[in-house]
Amino acid sequence: MGDGAGIGPEVILKALSDTSITENAQITIIGDRPWLEHTYHQLHHVTNLTHPDQFNIIDVSYPLKASWGKGNDHTGKASFLYLEKAIQLTLEGKFEGIVTAPIAKYLWQQAGYNYPGQTEVLALKSHTDKFGMMFVGQSPRTGWILKTLLATTHIPLNQVSSALNPELMTLKLELLLDTLKKDFNLDAPVIAIAGLNPHSGEDGKLGTEEKEWLQDWFNQAQKEYAPAQLIGLLPPDTMWVKPSQAWYDDPKINVADAFLALYHDQGLIPVKAMAFDQAINTTIGLPFIRTSPDHGTAFDIAGKGIANPESMKSAIKLAIALCKNRRR
Repeated sequence: MGDGAGIGPEVILKALSDTSITENAQITIIGDRPWLEHTYHQLHHVTNLTHPDQFNIIDVSYPLKASWGKGNDHTGKASFLYLEKAIQLTLEGKFEGIVTAPIAKYLWQQAGYNYPGQTEVLALKSHTDKFGMMFVGQSPRTGWILKTLLATTHIPLNQVSSALNPELMTLKLELLLDTLKKDFNLDAPVIAIAGLNPHSGEDGKLGTEEKEWLQDWFNQAQKEYAPAQLIGLLPPDTMWVKPSQAWYDDPKINVADAFLALYHDQGLIPVKAMAFDQAINTTIGLPFIRTSPDHGTAFDIAGKGIANPESMKSAIKLAIALCKNRRR
């Protein structure tokens, strides 16, 4: 359910009013039943919500005391416990996948849970040491599917260069290749890989990482991972020209199947500019499917009935599709 003081409960109940979702999966909500019922009774007269009684709800034994828009250490702790319970039951085989509503990372910190985010908790508690954060979105204009993996995630910008190395790049590339094969049925994908610096370093004039090691790593990867076709190291600004054309105008344009960005904003500024309401965060490398809407708790609009459920709908639909692919 995410942080109860945010828009998570609202967008869940809005998304689950869509029968095209509920007829394709058995869905359980892990959270707080009284708060979900409160959300329904307060908002159903101004927006389309489904009643919580329509679904199996697992209450975590930590009664939620919340006010919309006023997250605190209590709501932070509750949101952590919801995630913990979801992971436990999924690892026990009760569920095939998890869709996580938004949490506030700083409220986890206030509650004493020192994790960068939900991704890292999912990996730790499932004993997964090789994982990644990939964003998937389908264009409502053309139907083209954008798939972007981040090499580094929630770290300060001044730590990116030291965090990147050939071993990490190989790990992320192998994760991406495995996911494209297992979850998207792509055996020989085309993958575009960004450089780190402006103009990919311009032969060392605008940064040295490409010249020192990144280009050598890329050249070796091109040989090692055939029949996948690796394109790069692309200047980070121009890498997103063809994806934007495919997203807005022409899905048949010659564009890569997936994109590997080297740090958070290099990948997520263009992804969110194109696909803010459609892009879905999916954690790859886990022993189960995990997706999440690509937005935060939106405390400023919580409880007003105006939260957009499209990203939550897309997250649930993607989770269902990926679960079906893994079964095959």
